[in-house]
Amino acid sequence: MTQPFIDTDVIIRFLTGDDPEKQAAATSLFEKVEQGLLTVQAPDTVIADAVYVLSSPRLYHIARSDIQELLAALVRLPQFHVQNRSSVLRALDIYAATRLDFGDTLIIASMEQQGSHILYSYDADFDRIEGITRREP
Repeated sequence: MTQPFIDTDVIIRFLTGDDPEKQAAATSLFEKVEQGLLTVQAPDTVIADAVYVLSSPRLYHIARSDIQELLAALVRLPQFHVQNRSSVLRALDIYAATRLDFGDTLIIASMEQQGSHILYSYDADFDRIEGITRREP
């Protein structure tokens, strides 16, 4: 049997409580995951979307460090299978410690994991990252 996937909106309802009924259902789901009764999976884009929504000034405007703590706790659940888990966790750490957007921190974390030092990009923000040499195409 294949494992079910989870969407960003369930994570957002769980973490924010902006809809008490949906939060209760999402909490129940994550309790089953935490207890090992249910395994769910998600691509890393679900976590990227959650970072974007939680940090949005128009929506929740949650601090970077709080976002890192909230999402890392979920990603670390053994029965929550997130694609590229180690890179996602490292990207959340970098995100909390910098002003870079999460997509850029995921690139950096992926490069670290692969031992890569060259990045083709027009984004000069990467110039401030130690160990990365940015090149324009």
